[in-house]
Amino acid sequence: QVQLVESGGGLVQAGGSLRLSCTASGRIFSINAMGWYRQAPGKQRELVAAITRGGSTNYANSVKGRFTISRDNAKSTVYLQMDSLKPEDTAVYYCNADATIPGYYPADYWGQGTQVTVSS
Repeated sequence: QVQLVESGGGLVQAGGSLRLSCTASGRIFSINAMGWYRQAPGKQRELVAAITRGGSTNYANSVKGRFTISRDNAKSTVYLQMDSLKPEDTAVYYCNADATIPGYYPADYWGQGTQVTVSS
C-alpha cells in the first residue's frame, strides 16, 4: 500500500502564505501524477493543482498566479506553496498520488487531509 502524509496546514491571515508538503511511502514501484485537492464545508472536493512526474502542471483558475505546485521525485514529495491567501481558500487540503505498487495496476491514493484556515 501507499501512505501519504501531509503537513504544513494552519491558520493564516488573508494575504499570508503557507506551504504544504506531502510525502509518499510504502511499497511503491512508481508515482505518476501528484496533486492537491481541497474541500470546503458543504462543497465538493475540487482539484487545486496537479503535477506530472515530468513536471507539467495544472491549476484551478481560482489559484492561478497565487499557488505553485512542485515535487521532488527522489523524495516522493509534492509541495504546494500558497501565497496571497484569501478567506475563500479555507478548506481541508488533500494530497493525491497516482501510484503503482508491484503487481498492481496504477491507483489513486489519498492523504488524511490538512486544514487550512484563512482569516479576513
